[in-house]
Order: sequence, then structure tokens, then C-alpha cells
Amino acid sequence: MSNVNTSTKLPRSWAKLQERFYSLRPIHSKKDYKKALDAAGLLAGHDDLNAIQQDYLEILSMIIGVYEDQHYKIDTADINPVDVIKTLMEENAMNASDLGRLLGDRSLGCRILNGKRQLSKKHIAILSEHFAVNPALFLLPQNTPQDNLHSLAI
Repeated sequence: MSNVNTSTKLPRSWAKLQERFYSLRPIHSKKDYKKALDAAGLLAGHDDLNAIQQDYLEILSMIIGVYEDQHYKIDTADINPVDVIKTLMEENAMNASDLGRLLGDRSLGCRILNGKRQLSKKHIAILSEHFAVNPALFLLPQNTPQDNLHSLAI
């Protein structure tokens, strides 16, 4: 949020955090969702949170995540893992060699991007951790034709 005032003095107790921002309970409406997002945005703008404030923000983030999963779920069935990698590489100013080095072999990046090499479980784990995304984004779409799989074989 661009208009978050990080100079605001934050409540330091659990009860005061819930009183001022959002009472930690499931989100049932868009109004509650917006209120929870505003609170999370304000807290996330501070780098000096105490343990209670960090715990409150963590739980609030989980509650927000549950609401988003229920109401804003993204269907990843038709997402191509190579396109996901290309997008993430572009956002992180990476090239094929950088991808290969990340995965342990400089030439591997080019082979994966050209569809000559499939991602292994180890590659998926490395990518999801490095880019902080769900590993499911790197799995083959469920509707991939069987005869196209030979071009992705190891």
C-alpha cells in the first residue's frame, strides 16, 4: 500500500492489536477482507515488530490466505511450467545460464527452456524455494497430451 504510514505507533499487546486492526477470526465478507488486508499492509510496513506483533501478522496472513483460497483461487491446470519459469526469470533479470547455474548445471537452463529436459523433483524444489512460489506451478498441466511428453523426457 503506497499510503501506509509506518511512523504510526503500533499497539504492543495482542488484545490492543485486535481491538485496533482486525479481530482474528475467519473472514466472511469483502469488507472484513479489506479491513484485514489494510491491517496486514500497515503491519508489514514496519521492520521493528515485536514478537506479539509478528505473531499477529502471521496469523492474520493465514486468515487472509484462507479467504483468498476460497474466493480468488487461480486455476493452474492450463499453466505451462516453462512459461512460468520464463516469467519468473524475466521478473528477476535472469537468463538461461543463470537458470542452469541455479539448478546445478549451466547448460541445463537452455535444455529446460527449449523443452528438451523435464524438471525433476529436485529442480522444482529449488525453483519454488528460490522464487518463493508454490511448487505446483512447475508441474505438467494435467491436460498435456501423452505424445508431447517424449519431448520433455529426461
